[in-house]
Parts: sequence; C-alpha cells; structure tokens
Amino acid sequence: MFKSVGRHVCAFDLEWVPDPASGRRVYGLPQTMPDAEVFEVMWARAGATADKPRPHLKTALCRVVAVTAVIREQQPDGSIRLRLTTLPRQIDQLMEEGELISTFLGYLGQHHPQLVGFNSQTTDLPILLQRGLVSGIAAVEFCRRAEKGWSNDYFSRHGDAHIDLKQILSGWGIATPTLHELAAAMGIPGQVGPEPHDVVDWWVEGNLRAIVVQSQYDALSTYLLWLRAGRFGGFFSPEQYVEEEERVRGLLVDRLAQGDRHFTPYIHRWDSFQMPPADAVVIPLAAPSEVSDRAA
Repeated sequence: MFKSVGRHVCAFDLEWVPDPASGRRVYGLPQTMPDAEVFEVMWARAGATADKPRPHLKTALCRVVAVTAVIREQQPDGSIRLRLTTLPRQIDQLMEEGELISTFLGYLGQHHPQLVGFNSQTTDLPILLQRGLVSGIAAVEFCRRAEKGWSNDYFSRHGDAHIDLKQILSGWGIATPTLHELAAAMGIPGQVGPEPHDVVDWWVEGNLRAIVVQSQYDALSTYLLWLRAGRFGGFFSPEQYVEEEERVRGLLVDRLAQGDRHFTPYIHRWDSFQMPPADAVVIPLAAPSEVSDRAA
C-alpha cells in the first residue's frame, strides 16, 4: 500500500492509438500506403492471430490522443478543491501530440502532484516519455530528479510520487483484473455501456469525442479506486470517505450543469451499483441465539 496521501493529487488516464507515421518509418512502408493498411501491417508484425487480430503494439509505435486528470488540491485552510481537466481542451478537436504531452508533463513538472494511475508504471509513463522523444519536445522540470529522497521523483519506484494502483492492488498474471473489472466489483463505474470500447475503431471512424469521453470515465474510475484504497489504508475515516465520494458526485453535477451531458451515463452506472436488483431475494439473517439453537 502507498505510504501517504499528498496535498496535491493527480489521478490520470491516457488514451492512445497506433501511429501510422511511426509504423511506416519502422517497417519501411511507403508513404502512400493508407493508414488502415499500415495498421494491419503493425498488428501482423506484433503477432496477430485469428483469435487476437489486434495485439498490443509497442508503445513507441502509438500516438497519445487524450489525457484526463482528476486533480485534488488541499488548500491552506484545509478545504479540498476537486477538478477534472482534459487534453484536448475541446472534446472533439484533435490536439498535436507534442503539445498535448508537453502540456501535461509541464504541469507535473511545475506543480509536482502525487501522480496516481492504473498500470501507469508499466505503460502510461513510458509512453509519455517515448512519444515525447518522438515528438521532439523538452520536459526539463518533469525530468529533474531529486538529489535526495523521492518526494517529487516520478522515476523512482521507492517513493509515493507516482502510485500505480495496478501494481499495488492487482499484480500480474492471468487472474489480474482490469481497471473496469476491479472498479465494477467494488461498485465503481468501470465499463460504461453495453460493450467493451475499442479506441482504434473510434479513431478510424474519426470519433475523437468518444475517445476523450472514455478517458474522462477512466480517470474518474481511477480516482474513485484510489479513494477506496486510501480508505482501506486508513488515510480517510468512514466519514471522510463519504465526503470524498460526494465531492466527486458534486463535480459531476457541476459539469452536467455546464452542459457536459455525457457524464449522465457515468452517474447512472454509479447509481445502479448502489441499489439491489429489482428481483433480488433478501434472506433475513438469523439472530445469534437462533443460530446456536439450530447448531445444537
């Protein structure tokens, strides 16, 4: 379990897709080859099979298209400010990858929040670094390492500057749950909608909006999972935990009031976990004395 809860916390999610430009360079493909065909070559080189036609690609060959963060800031007077921020800022307008990564890493380097992710040590942080190099940007403050201690060192695996919830809670192997599975099991919205999403399909369709919305959902679920882990570790009392969850609900209600109607399915999914199914059978528990009598 992590050792502390920072005064400034950033729970984040990334979304990325195969980058055809990188695929053409790496595999020597002609510039005139359509993106869809480049994708097929990239998947084939990654070991595609009939059962798994779209295997995971190496992160260096993928383009980051969205990042969302739920940011919790403890003010000097002890009050908590919670906000949700997304790049690209306009939900349906593509942002140049270098600018997107530079903006996010610049924020981390300037403010040094406690970074929280799910599978972020293995995937999210490496892709930010790799694609930052591909884009040719500089992230000087983010890359600056502490001379002593690990309080602000995102590259260290020994401190709490970067908390990977998958690493702490799930481990690795065939039995490892996904973020959606782990969240849903504990009553937190995981997958929102009837089918698992496929970011590549949305990207090919030009549906950037769906990708960004999914990034927002996943960042919220990551944050709520972090709250539950914080409650488990004793960083929040039962009363404080309820307040923290209500703060998230308040954030969503505020965004709805601003016209962000796509948060409605997330709230409905969350609410559905709080109520027993209509056909649920409630079995009354026997009193301790009744149990003793029956055992005798």
